[in-house]
This record gives sequence, structure tokens and C-alpha cells, in this order.
Amino acid sequence: MIKGIFFDFDGVITVEKMGTPTIVSHIAKATGLPARQVETAYRRHNRLLLRGDITHKDMWGAFCEELGREVDYSVLTDSFLNITPDRALISYIRELKENYIIGMITDNKVDRIETILENTELKNLFDVVTISADVHAQKTEAKIFDAALSKASLSPAECVFIDNTAKNLEIPREMGFKTILFDDEKRDMAEFKGRLSELLEN
Repeated sequence: MIKGIFFDFDGVITVEKMGTPTIVSHIAKATGLPARQVETAYRRHNRLLLRGDITHKDMWGAFCEELGREVDYSVLTDSFLNITPDRALISYIRELKENYIIGMITDNKVDRIETILENTELKNLFDVVTISADVHAQKTEAKIFDAALSKASLSPAECVFIDNTAKNLEIPREMGFKTILFDDEKRDMAEFKGRLSELLEN
């Protein structure tokens, strides 16, 4: 019996497929710098940020130096909120929350996700939040899924994981999760509800 439903964040909960471009576009707009320059400087640190080996505060000085100017740190924290939540999906998740544990499993930065959850309509949506930077593992590793299961006190067979990237479904499927590849282009809620309902009923 399914007891927990876990969602990826960027590209599933949000309309934007990835988080880094939302950060980059906001910083570029706020500073007037070319987006490509900002992206190059930011991506130098992105993998270490996602794995929690460094924080944004650790890399901010080097990032600003590469941009050739001091950028107030608040520009970064403001950039975390440069997202478009899928309100239809969020509404559906609130319905599911009445009967299931709702979780998030995401390759992301802790400060970004915490800022979003504290300052948007997503507040109190998730019972369990597992972030790659917090557990030092990404969705190509079992460790991040084990951490989510431990927090929720569930087994893989009791869970569904939903992601918009096929490779991120391989490990949880091997572990025993039911999985759904979310179409981030169509975002067809009727189709998605149908597919999830089938898993919940079996």
C-alpha cells in the first residue's frame, strides 16, 4: 500500500525545468550584467553547492570577483524566489496530503529551498524535505532516497517518486519505489492524476 508520495522540485513543483537558470536570470537582471557571464561564474561552483561541499557564502567572494563587481548578498537570496510554482499541481498535492505523507527529494541548495518554503505558498506543503546539499548525495545515489525514507519512516514499496528527468528515477526504481516521469512540457494534470491514481490503487 502506498503511504508516501515524493516529488522533485524544479521542473515538477515549479514550471521552470531547472533552478540554476532562475538564480542566474535574477542576478543578471539585478546587476545589469550579461546572463552568460553570470551563468559561467555561478556554474563554476554549482556541483559543490548541490552536494553541500560549499555554501553560497563560501563562494560569494570568488563569484563577485569573477563578475568584476561587489554584488550585495541579498540579490542572491532574492533570486531564490524567482520561480513559478505550478498552482494546479500544488492544489492537487494539498488534496493528496489528507491521506498521504508528502515529501520532496531534490538536488538543490539548502538555503534556496528553505527560503522558498518559508516565503511562498509552498509553506507547510511538505511533510518531509530531503535536499542533496544537506545529505551530501544526489538523486543518482541511493543515499538521498534512504534519507527521505528514514525521515518518513517508510519503506520503498510504500512510496511513489515523481521526477521530470528519467535518469533520476533509475535508483529509486531499483530500490523498490513506484516512479512516474513527469512531462514538464505538457504539464497535463489530467494525465498525471490518472497515472498516479493507478499506482495508488494497486
